[in-house]
Amino acid sequence: MRIAVLAVQGAFAEHENMLSLLGADCFEIRKKKDLEQDFDGLILPGGESTVMGKLLQELDLFHPLHEKIKQGLPVLGTCAGLILLAENLSNDENVYFGTLPVTVRRNAYGRQLSSFYTEGEVTGIGTVPMAFIRAPFVERTGEGTEIVARVDGNIVGVKYQNQIGISFHPEVTACTKIHEYFLGICRSFKENI
Repeated sequence: MRIAVLAVQGAFAEHENMLSLLGADCFEIRKKKDLEQDFDGLILPGGESTVMGKLLQELDLFHPLHEKIKQGLPVLGTCAGLILLAENLSNDENVYFGTLPVTVRRNAYGRQLSSFYTEGEVTGIGTVPMAFIRAPFVERTGEGTEIVARVDGNIVGVKYQNQIGISFHPEVTACTKIHEYFLGICRSFKENI
């Protein structure tokens, strides 16, 4: 099984380390030629969503990845990755992939200084450590979207078909549960193509 990690900006190396710990093969997507490889899942890391969105267009990565996501490729979007997947942003006119039927508020928890750590329950996974760094949260979910995690009443984790969007950064903790769960989705997808 092979996982692609978008590596144009943000916390991609931490995701790669987590995947390696779990014995998964992964590679970085930095340019269009990288998309010629076969892969069974995609990680959209945290970072700066505006910069990532711009680079996806400039590097001609946006349309091929958008098509793969629409065709059911499993994708895990963390923090900025959640923003890239969201159908709507309540405090930003930009929409990127727009494949996840949710409305997200960018930087909902405030500036970098407002970053925090907690633990919370994720449906189907259990209790996990949650690191929030200038994090968004989901304000509304659309039809078919399952809420899988909340913190202080705010939606911080959703699942829709093969897409998982979370506000926090599991890759900066020692807990592998989120990545294990995602790899399970990728495995099922691969077996059913």
